[in-house]
Amino acid sequence: MQENGLNPQLLKDLVKMQMPFGKYKGRILCDLPVSYLEWFDAKGYPDGKLGMLLQTMHVIKINGLEDLLKPLKR
Repeated sequence: MQENGLNPQLLKDLVKMQMPFGKYKGRILCDLPVSYLEWFDAKGYPDGKLGMLLQTMHVIKINGLEDLLKPLKR
């Protein structure tokens, strides 16, 4: 396990995993709109890995770091 920095598998999951429920069911997590991620930030993220991934995607988007994911989407 890495002690500093982001787990590369986490980034890969963001570009491969689909939203399993809700308005954006079936959409890849990295393609979720920031407004949807902001809603989760205000109301609470789901438990487990999905919540961690959504929270990570929110941080990436609000900080303008989506370019980190572009090489992984190919």
